[in-house]
Amino acid sequence: MTPKARLLAQEGGKEANYKVNSAFQSAHRRVNFPVPMLEEAVKKERITQDRSHAVDAALVRIMKSRKTMQLLDLRLDVVTIMQTFKPDDQLIKKRMESLIEREYIERDKNDPNIIIYKA
Repeated sequence: MTPKARLLAQEGGKEANYKVNSAFQSAHRRVNFPVPMLEEAVKKERITQDRSHAVDAALVRIMKSRKTMQLLDLRLDVVTIMQTFKPDDQLIKKRMESLIEREYIERDKNDPNIIIYKA
């Protein structure tokens, strides 16, 4: 953990085995301990999941108001509406396919470049 607060002692190498340090003493009433950091893979997975939900919400919000839209216009609107991060075209395309599978939106039968809001 931290050199200032050694309440927990780590045993072993990379494996996270901890034990309580019974010899720990502190002159302070209150001791703050940092929150253990998650592994980078778990963090990245959570970030991509959160971003996917945000792109889904933006797509549905735009399509709900417009009902039908050109594919390129929809991508541009999603990029402009997203304020926290700029989604790339691959993520937008992937999320659109997910919404098509879940039957929120569909492609026009005559022109595949037109997206129609279903729900």
